[in-house]
This record gives sequence, structure tokens and C-alpha cells, in this order.
Amino acid sequence: MNDMSNTPKSVEAPHNLSAEAGVLGAILYDNNAFQRVADILRSTDFYSIPHQEIFEVCSTMIQGGRVADGITLREHFEKADKLQEIGGASYLAELLDSAAFGPEISDYARMIRDFAMRRDLIDIGATVQHRAFKPAPEEDGDKQLELAERQLFDLADRGSSGRGFHSFSTALKESLAMAEAAFKRDGKIAGVASQLDDLDTMLGGFHKSDLVILAGRPSMGKTTLATNIAFNAAQACRREAQPDGSKKTVEGAVVAFFSLEMSCEQLATRIIADRTGLNAHHIRQGDLDASDFEKIRQATEELQNLPLYIDDQGGISVSQLAARARRLKRTSGLDMVVIDYLQLLTSTTGKASDSRVQEITQITMGLKALAKELNVPVIALSQLSRQVEQREDKRPQLSDLRESGSIEQDADVVMFVYRESYYLERTEPQSGGEDPASAEKWTKWRQRMDEVLGTAEVIIGKQRHGPIGRVTLAFDANTTRFGNLKRQQPEPDFG
Repeated sequence: MNDMSNTPKSVEAPHNLSAEAGVLGAILYDNNAFQRVADILRSTDFYSIPHQEIFEVCSTMIQGGRVADGITLREHFEKADKLQEIGGASYLAELLDSAAFGPEISDYARMIRDFAMRRDLIDIGATVQHRAFKPAPEEDGDKQLELAERQLFDLADRGSSGRGFHSFSTALKESLAMAEAAFKRDGKIAGVASQLDDLDTMLGGFHKSDLVILAGRPSMGKTTLATNIAFNAAQACRREAQPDGSKKTVEGAVVAFFSLEMSCEQLATRIIADRTGLNAHHIRQGDLDASDFEKIRQATEELQNLPLYIDDQGGISVSQLAARARRLKRTSGLDMVVIDYLQLLTSTTGKASDSRVQEITQITMGLKALAKELNVPVIALSQLSRQVEQREDKRPQLSDLRESGSIEQDADVVMFVYRESYYLERTEPQSGGEDPASAEKWTKWRQRMDEVLGTAEVIIGKQRHGPIGRVTLAFDANTTRFGNLKRQQPEPDFG
């Protein structure tokens, strides 16, 4: 990205030719120096075109097991009829005289990379300006912002130098650090905790880079569960300042909630209902007394600084969603993304020729890539097909995921929400009056209804790195809230 054609002619682009010569000379003097800078530099980071060519040839030779020195490079460039373009054999000798030694080789390499990034920033700025003055027909303002943000995020990611390979010793230390963090937490949770104890025990929290699919039929409560998870994670968020001035989340999460179906006001109402214990419908209708309103006012004051960010624009594409998530991570931090729901997203290509299955495949691949890129858990809600309703046992299965097997394939975790009481209350049998069989049938129905009323199942249908199974949670339809089941205390044994 070193095209400086749009840079003002009176201002020379940032660079340091002496540092470039010092690094190249060090490599020519001792090829082992290449390994010290290979993870920092690439050929296009050099400002001088001859330096770019020399570094590229050195890289190819050394990685191919050949010696790269003044003699072999001279031979290479002579055969390619490019020796004079790089300054001739005399310039290769000058580079050897300029060779850096010791720790300064890495320092010079980082300096070269820093200048390259600054030149790229200048180039991005010029490109953005050019697009704004002369946009392509398909590039409206939103699209131009998205492109600019993508370029800036790529540059920021490049600036971090990437993770690259780590020794197994380093990997073991990282694994130990994760286990230690989990051990120090009360719930022994390694990922972002949902504060739903049994679910956290089963999942170990929501882990970085995981794509989690939360699916269910309408009215099962998947949006409610996602909202509860997002709220609990944001409420528990605790961040600590780092030596470089940045902030690191050590508990909970900064959460981005993409609500493609409900407005931010509706989501906020659900959270206030959860917090106050008031009926969400009554809040929406204004069916409140003075004490109720005071509860809402107090809850609003307590929650106004919650690190929960809601984007309620519908019909956005995966690339638009990714751009907004990157922006939030850059400006406010980001530890979890929640999307309600997957089928309301559009693919980046948006080709009319694509089938819905192809589009869903592109969407799930894009979401998994986003989870890895931002290194955060992405929880995406999904619909289930109607075939669930045709079975006697209406507990969802992986085959019920709507429209694409890629949802199951790309997801690290697939969870289903199931409330048996929802189906039971719609199948109440006749009490039967004097008919003993009917009365017995109704009694059995009533007993089962009492057992499952106020509960919900979360079925873990797939977990790439853990067990599958069922978790039972409490569910309060009045406040639209999932919670932990109350455990019966054992009766005291007085012997």
C-alpha cells in the first residue's frame, strides 16, 4: 500500500533509508539476522524500491536454504538484468558496510515498520478523500465508511504484528494462565460467565473466538435468554488500566448487541423489567403506580453506565455488522457480540443468484471469521424449522436448524431453548366430569404442568470442546427473565 501518488509533492513520505540499509546489510553479513526481523518486516515495508527488491530476494533465498550475500545477490540480479536498477554491485558492498549489529537490528526493523504504517495511513487518507470526491456508483456514504474502517482495522491488526507461531512452552503458559484465571473465579469459569450457574458449569462460560448458536422456536425465549446473558455479562464487567494506557477486561464483558428485530427501547424495557421485577407489558402500557415508577427511575440510574451497546438497525449485512463491531472494539473495547437473529442478516455479496442456503452459509462463515478476528465470543440467535412441531417430543435437535447445515458446521456451540410448559398449556385435556379415565388424564397433565411450570431447558446439542446435555433454568414469564433454579436445602439430620 505504498503508492504515494496522492501525497503532496512538497512533503516527503516518512522513511529512514539508513535504518533500511542497516537491516539489509546485517542480513547480507549474517543470514541468521533475517530470522530476527522476518516476523516484523515484509518487503513492502521498505520505502526504497531497490531495498524492497533486495529484501524479497534475500527472503526467498534464505527460506529456500540458500546463502544470501553480496555474491549470490549480484549473480541473481545480473541474470534478471536488474543489477543496475538496485544500484549495481557497488551498492551491495555499501550495504555490507552499513550493517547493523546486536539489538539495534530489531529496533531498526520496528522503525522501518512504523514508517511503513504511517505511509499506509497517508495512503488510506488519500484514498478516502478520492472516493469521497469521485465515488463509484455502488459506493454510497455508508459503504465508503465501511471500506475505510476495514482498511484502518486491517492496518491496526498489521501493527500488532500478529501472533505468529509460538513454542509449545508458550502455549502451555497461556493454557496455565487461563486455568489459573478460572480457578481464581468463584464459579471456576474460564470464559465470559452468563451468571446462570448450571449453564456456566456445562459451557465453562463463553470463550473467545467461539461462534455460539442459540436456537429455538418462536415464544421459547431465545431473545430473553440472549438479553439476560448480555446484561449479566455487562453488569459484571470490570476493567483494569494497563501500563500502555489501554484497559483490559478482567471480569464480565463489554457487549455489543445487534437487535435486528426489536428496538433498543424494547430491549431496555426487558432489562428494566428484569431489574425491578415489574411486568414488562405493564411498563410498556404505563400501568404503574408511583412506587413502580420510582423503581424504574432508580434502575435507570444504576444501569445508565452499563457497558452494553445496542445497534437496532435491521437488514444489515455481515460486513456492516463487522465494521460496527470493529469500531466499537477500537473506541470502547469489546468482549462479546450478540446477534438477534441470524436469519435477518444479509450476506456481504448479496447476489440475487445465491440461494438462501448459500447466503446463510456465507453469513455463518462470516460470523465465525469475525469471532476469530476480534477474539471474542459471538452469540447468534437462529430460528428452527417447523418440523419440530410435527413430533410428539418437541425438544429441538441439530437437524432442526433452519436452512443450512453450515450453521451446525461453523458453530463451536449449538444451544436450544425449550419450554415444555408452553406446549403443555396448549394441550390441556378435558377434566371429564364423572369419567374416571378423563379425570386421571387431566390429573396427570396437571402434575406434569406443576413440575415444569416456571422452568426452561437449555439443550447443548453441540460443544466442540466440551460435553453435551441439558440444563434446567428458572423462567419468569412476568419479567421475561431466566435465572438459577432454587436448590432444595437438605433437611437437617438430628440422628
